[in-house]
Amino acid sequence: MNIGFLGLGGMGAAMAGNLLKAGYQVSVWNRSADSLKPLLDQGAIAAQDPIDALRNDVVISMLADDAATRSVLLDSGALASAKPGLIHIGMATLSVGLISELVALHRERGVTYIAAPVFGRTDVARAGNLNILAAGPAEAIAQVQPLLDAMGQKTWLLGEDPLSAAVVKIAGNFMIASAIETMGESAALVKSHGVEPSQFIEIMTSTLFNAPVYRNYGPQIAEQRFSPAAFRLVLGLKDVGLALEAGQSRHVPLPFASVLRDSLLEAVARGDGELDWTALARIPLRRSGQD
Repeated sequence: MNIGFLGLGGMGAAMAGNLLKAGYQVSVWNRSADSLKPLLDQGAIAAQDPIDALRNDVVISMLADDAATRSVLLDSGALASAKPGLIHIGMATLSVGLISELVALHRERGVTYIAAPVFGRTDVARAGNLNILAAGPAEAIAQVQPLLDAMGQKTWLLGEDPLSAAVVKIAGNFMIASAIETMGESAALVKSHGVEPSQFIEIMTSTLFNAPVYRNYGPQIAEQRFSPAAFRLVLGLKDVGLALEAGQSRHVPLPFASVLRDSLLEAVARGDGELDWTALARIPLRRSGQD
């Protein structure tokens, strides 16, 4: 099974690297060619363009957002030139609107689309321990399951409709952002009363909130350790926007998502957009005069 891989940011490069380690032939493409060399050194083949990458049996895309996905797959003519029978695994976090459009366009070309966004940061991706949310034709998912196994520790099957995987990913990221916001506000509260945020976070993650999101992000918030970014704050803003869009499309109010969006916008306006999204915790400190 020959694989094309589009998008070699921190996540994509790690995932493509694990496919190479598993012995697959992988043809890689990225808008910035600087990311290619480490993978080429591992045995990857450089695709000339997205059209070239789609000449494989399976293509995987891990592109930054809707705009990048539209540019690389649609505007370039790559999908229009794809051969019938190709399986496309879309692993980025995209809007429900674009997913719906992609499903229809793939169907017109005789190409199978599987939505398979992931939970896990770059370190988790490098270790091959991602949790993968997969939705699409069951036969196609079964065919590419060995590829998913090479990149993740578990595949969560969510039925035949790719929208199901997309909305679970969006809702999950909304919950993570909400946890970061509440940790940031709580840390600012205890600090104002003379309690060290690090002690507070240790207590919370050892008792009430002994869960990966709190254990991983809590110490970063307590220590104000926002660089290097494992997940950039601007991407968090994008994902909360996707949650609001998905809610609006089905008339589901998400009032706290609106609060989060405004806090993330404030963080970007203050120059924190390229920091890790835990830098959202700076906002409560600033508002209370403690930063």
